[in-house]
Amino acid sequence: MSRPIVFGASYSVYVRIVRLALEEKRIAYELVPVDVFAPGGPPAEHLKRHPFGRIPAFEHEGFRLYEAGAITRYVDETFPDPPLLPARPRERARVHQMLSMLDSYAYRTLVWDLFVERVRAPQQGRVADEARIAAALPRARTCLRALTELTTHPVWLAGDALSLADLHAAPMIALLRLAPEGAQLLAEQPRLGAWWEAMAQRPSMTATRFPVELER
Repeated sequence: MSRPIVFGASYSVYVRIVRLALEEKRIAYELVPVDVFAPGGPPAEHLKRHPFGRIPAFEHEGFRLYEAGAITRYVDETFPDPPLLPARPRERARVHQMLSMLDSYAYRTLVWDLFVERVRAPQQGRVADEARIAAALPRARTCLRALTELTTHPVWLAGDALSLADLHAAPMIALLRLAPEGAQLLAEQPRLGAWWEAMAQRPSMTATRFPVELER
């Protein structure tokens, strides 16, 4: 069986989600760099893989796929051990609920409104948009509180084993906590904070660290 190929960048939340799934499955894969923020935009060959010019894109034995959620589900079904979705319907539904919530409400607020504005903006020579940060704080607090309230297991976010919910949330939290406001919000949710501390120690997280984490 040939190695899966992930097209994307090591700084991307959604590329990391896919890489985490492969790492947890212990599947060797190739990461082909694609910088969609490069001058001129995404390379022409990448637009053939992903017509919207986003990352990640994925290929396995001639089968091409884009959208991180679709890719991680394919990885989970194609490489069955260990499973990343619970066997019981209600726990599996809870995972899907968390994935939808993270994509719809958390990603933009936690990553772009807080991490990018507070951490990336000064690195790029921009002044942080304080109004944007202030407006994001109550939304971010709601996201973290909702995630905590949906969690029923003492270790994992959904079910009694690591799942796609954990792998989807971890990269977002990894960036959020680098912003002082994000670290404070996480401190307000001790259960989620304990989950993060355990999650951060996993070999898959170490192997896929963001460049900005390595700078610290």
